[in-house]
Amino acid sequence: MTRHTTYPTRRCSLDMASVLLVYGTSEGQTEKIAHHVAGVLVGRGHEVELVHGRHLPESLAPARYDAVVVGDSVHGGRHHAYVRRWVEANRDVLASRPSGFFQVSLSAASERSESVAASRALVDEFLEGADWSPDHVGDFGGALVYSQYGPVQRFVLKRIAGREGGDTDTARDYEYTDWGEVTAFAEAVAADLDDVRHT
Repeated sequence: MTRHTTYPTRRCSLDMASVLLVYGTSEGQTEKIAHHVAGVLVGRGHEVELVHGRHLPESLAPARYDAVVVGDSVHGGRHHAYVRRWVEANRDVLASRPSGFFQVSLSAASERSESVAASRALVDEFLEGADWSPDHVGDFGGALVYSQYGPVQRFVLKRIAGREGGDTDTARDYEYTDWGEVTAFAEAVAADLDDVRHT
């Protein structure tokens, strides 16, 4: 799993913004989404520093960036503690520049409205607990990666998926991410950066 990636833009100009993207992931879907967001931002002419929240370098200074995006996955109704701690420790910096937050969960892609509402409630709970009001918020469907789970986790997630009307064939992996939604989120962040750079 990649821990730290820099996406330099292909064009360097005064309109280029630097973006820090910190993410938390367990099975890798949030990392995949983070790379997609980074790709969109780079395509719009910005530079992105992509860092796994568990492996943040001591030299990392979020105040050096023009914008910050944070992504995290939910497991058992909980976000990663290391992501929460980082957001809480840097809330003043996050509040002082364009920012975005996206959550990744299976519930976000559920066909049951109550499950989708529960996923949105977890987003609100995270942001309220961190005392952070990002400019852009996304709640994206995740993935069932049965091939990566141990026997117990595979059994538990199969039962949860069955209860939610999801996929239960453990011989396959399933992706529920709506990439159009992810792209729209990234484009909205990029639009903010364009506005900032042209004022």
